[in-house]
Amino acid sequence: MSVRAQSRTIGHFGSITSRLRSRRHFFMTIEELVKQIRLKKSFLCVGLDTDLEKIPKHLLQEEDPIFSFNKAIIDATQDFCVAYKPNIAFYEAYGLKGWKSLEKTIKYLNSNYPEQFTIADAKRGDIGNTSSRYAKAFFEELAFDAITIAPYMGRDSVEPFLEFKNKQTILLALTSNKGAFDFQTKKVDQKELYKEVLNVSKSYKNSENLMYVVGATKAEYLKDIREIVPDSFLLVPGVGAQGGNLHDVCKYGMNSSVGLLVNSSRGIIYASSKENFAAEAAQKAKEIQIQMKEELDKLN
Repeated sequence: MSVRAQSRTIGHFGSITSRLRSRRHFFMTIEELVKQIRLKKSFLCVGLDTDLEKIPKHLLQEEDPIFSFNKAIIDATQDFCVAYKPNIAFYEAYGLKGWKSLEKTIKYLNSNYPEQFTIADAKRGDIGNTSSRYAKAFFEELAFDAITIAPYMGRDSVEPFLEFKNKQTILLALTSNKGAFDFQTKKVDQKELYKEVLNVSKSYKNSENLMYVVGATKAEYLKDIREIVPDSFLLVPGVGAQGGNLHDVCKYGMNSSVGLLVNSSRGIIYASSKENFAAEAAQKAKEIQIQMKEELDKLN
């Protein structure tokens, strides 16, 4: 690549970063998130697990099929949800093109729907100086509101994320996959490991910026989890395609401030593979939102 071409490339990405950084007039705080939940009668998070092998074939003719798909899904579903969660692996898998699609998606969200809470489902976690770089990448450069973190390496791998004011760090506590039973529910000193994660994390510096992932397929565990973290927000994947039950999640996991973000990915974004895919996604999101409204009405 020539020096001139390199300069143009650097200038292009610098321009994107500059626009991303100036994306909002306010931080998306937990208070603002709760406000949006009550306004929309929804605590739905739409997962943007965008796979070129699954999106409608006609979109493959677009210059950026991933972004075109995401934009259509966002425009169609934004009235029924309060958050979006791109799964970073689905973008990294396509190299530089996928990363550019992710940048365009988060910029589009932050510019056009700044009231939406954005989660980078990255599941990062490493030694402190590396975690600091991850935090900078997702909180500053891409301007996400939150990021999912694997807590296995402990305090010094998590606290760099917690240093960012008005950003949320979402610890994996009890996940929805079958392998969760390999370690997370095993007892250490007569206490399940996931409970130890919850208890110890409360001692972290700036722990008020913590949220937790609890799989919907583990709804029966939510009662015990709420005894440990009664006021924290829980990100709950697994409703829909993975078989989680929304009513049970709300019964055991909802608190006085709602305290839940329930994620649905495949059940919404791949509701149809035809040209009406966005309308079908909106219908699925609306169906979940109606169920959520019924649950929220019980709080009043």
